[in-house]
Amino acid sequence: MSDTRPVKIKVRGLSKVFGSQPKKALELRDQGLKRPEVLEKTGQTLGLSNISFDVYEGELLVIMGLSGSGKSTLIRCLNRLIDPTEGEIIIEGENIPELSEKQLLECRRRHFSMVFQNFALFPHRTVQQNAEYGLEIRGVDKSTRQKTAADSLKQVGLEGWEDAYPNQLSGGMQQRVGLARALANDSSVLLMDEAFSALDPLIRKDMQQELLELQHSMKKTTVFITHDLDEALNIGDRIILLKDGEIVQMGSPEEILTSPADDYVARFIEGVDMSRILTARSAMHPVRATAREDDGPRTVLHKMRENGIDSIYVTTRERKLLGLLQADDADRAAKEGQQSIAGLMTQDFPSVGPDEPLHNLFAMFSDKSFPIAVVDDSRRLLGVVVKGAVLAQLAETGEQ
Repeated sequence: MSDTRPVKIKVRGLSKVFGSQPKKALELRDQGLKRPEVLEKTGQTLGLSNISFDVYEGELLVIMGLSGSGKSTLIRCLNRLIDPTEGEIIIEGENIPELSEKQLLECRRRHFSMVFQNFALFPHRTVQQNAEYGLEIRGVDKSTRQKTAADSLKQVGLEGWEDAYPNQLSGGMQQRVGLARALANDSSVLLMDEAFSALDPLIRKDMQQELLELQHSMKKTTVFITHDLDEALNIGDRIILLKDGEIVQMGSPEEILTSPADDYVARFIEGVDMSRILTARSAMHPVRATAREDDGPRTVLHKMRENGIDSIYVTTRERKLLGLLQADDADRAAKEGQQSIAGLMTQDFPSVGPDEPLHNLFAMFSDKSFPIAVVDDSRRLLGVVVKGAVLAQLAETGEQ
């Protein structure tokens, strides 16, 4: 994921000690002791230790780890539901740990909405009233909050359920109400703490897909906590993997799968179906040669001979893909005295975006043995994938 986008939240040197002697625990940490040793010597629990990372504007950042890794402590430090022991959490110039209670309340109202694992709905309130709740406590007038909440319920697929009560809804629908309430608040950051963990597997998959669709349309900065690797790989732009309150690796799903930082991460990702996670980008190679639309057939045949290929992509000078030309067609045109390859190109060849999962590529390799072109949203040619490269990529990651 590119780091050229604006930073929404900057976290630096964040630590949290649970206990009455945090200074002593941090001193031992600074001497090189880890969480178990600090606990043994002081009775203090090092919940987080020297955590630093950025959250980019509009990204979906997943923080994951096993139980006790510190992930829920971390997300609660971001909006200071838990006070950190040391470190900075800066959002739009404000350092959250330094804010007064009044400033913190205003910061939370502007910047943070939270969706919890247990739905946190009021059973005596209707779906509409639950969705309005955050706006109500902010003092938003009734007509405005009703319209805003209704719009948010529509976004999550609950239009028509406004007058129902939580006990009349399935678990997935209840979580949609929680999500609608968070969206209605129109905060700049969405915090989701194990939001889908209590749902049945099929409903959970549906909610993940809905979150991705909302993220695509709204571009809301989201921090998502999970202990589930498949969930993290499915929804995350980037993943931070925690162990014993420390970051052990941070990167895109593909970076974590292809280059695990240590044995712990390698064990963590064991059993993942790499073909469903790795993408065309990981297996593509540079295109050895391309032709231009104004090339003649003899020029194209020369390029093919020089590069040992029997077909060639035709692009504009900006690398926009126009078609594919086969050697037989170019040779026939040359013998007939044609001066242009216009009209000789075929569109009957596979192409995919760089984020296409590898498991979707196998069926695209045809009997014609054409490679698969990898193109961006503007049809600019980025690279090419051949069947052997897909198999090699999967074999390489399987050996790690």
